[in-house]
Amino acid sequence: MRHSILAVLVLAGATGLAGCEKLPFGKSSAQETVDRAFQGVNAVDGTGLNDVMLQSADPDEAVRYFQRSAGQEPDRIEFQRGLATSLVRADRTTEAIAAWDKVVAHPDAAPDDGVALADALIRAGEWERAQATLNAVPPTHETFRRYRLEAMIADVNEDWSKADSFYETAVGLTTTPANVLNNWGFSKLTRGEHREAERLFTDAIRQDSSLFTAKNNLMLARSAQGNYALPPIPMTQEERAELLHTLGLAAIKRGDVALGKGLLEDALETHPQHFEAAARALDALGQVASAR
Repeated sequence: MRHSILAVLVLAGATGLAGCEKLPFGKSSAQETVDRAFQGVNAVDGTGLNDVMLQSADPDEAVRYFQRSAGQEPDRIEFQRGLATSLVRADRTTEAIAAWDKVVAHPDAAPDDGVALADALIRAGEWERAQATLNAVPPTHETFRRYRLEAMIADVNEDWSKADSFYETAVGLTTTPANVLNNWGFSKLTRGEHREAERLFTDAIRQDSSLFTAKNNLMLARSAQGNYALPPIPMTQEERAELLHTLGLAAIKRGDVALGKGLLEDALETHPQHFEAAARALDALGQVASAR
């Protein structure tokens, strides 16, 4: 597919350049050449190039491509969707919300467009509007993304039974549940359900052993129960130091200062490089001890 896209680009560009030679008084600019090239691509292989821009292109480059494409063909919803998605990828959330609003208002809008708008609203902290947007999505539209967002909103509203139900449904709708298990575990952690949180974080790590956030959250769940031992989970040497650091700080916060100091010292010795955060914490402990 990539070769066909490149061939189309070359062909369309050559056609645009050939047209330039026939225009008097330099009316064709470099930008016109680029626009003509992309027009050719959109006509011949637009869907393929859209996917490339969404999946592998630099987010800002993708934004420019979809802005140009939507400007040329404003009625084509796939260009509007691509622009909105690219704006989210580029962390331009306010613009993304406006773009998704436009997509949702399009006559060809689909239920998943409303879910995408709700996602952008949550990123902007507009929880009430996000909930109203999801409420407007037909209940028959049952997707992982929808239920993950529903669970997050239920968490914010502290509607724990709904949150658990939505998280459980979301986990069942994906083959890669690590992140949603981590979110569910953090929800349990904030409620003080530390043992259940520990189980969910462990499940998340089992699904994705590279998910450091879940590993760190697991330390918080274990330390909240007075357990400061590192569990048997996959970890690099640097991660081991980071997790010891988390356990050390948690121990000190719980009043187990001597134990926390020992964990911080272990973290400092374990880290393959100088561990500035652990060093600062130990210095702070030393200053507190001296003041006494």
